[in-house]
Amino acid sequence: MQGVCKVLACEAVKKSEKLLKFTLDDGSGKPRQILSGIHKFYEPEQLVGKTVVAILNLPARKMMGQESNGMLLSAVKEVNGKEELHLAEFSF
Repeated sequence: MQGVCKVLACEAVKKSEKLLKFTLDDGSGKPRQILSGIHKFYEPEQLVGKTVVAILNLPARKMMGQESNGMLLSAVKEVNGKEELHLAEFSF
């Protein structure tokens, strides 16, 4: 099951070069935490307030001692010989 979620907060995970910790509003009334290894492509402040697509029915997984409850949907595209990652986002 996937859903459209609003990014309420985003921060770098301490002691990790790759991970960002997201707090999302998935419409359930309870904030959802998802960790994603996209820090190479995005800074946390770029993502707050964005509307993203997440896969929500995955089992919880521990990453760097923190629980991740889902996965953000993204795609990788090569531009000028360099890989770029693009989160699936919506703007209303």
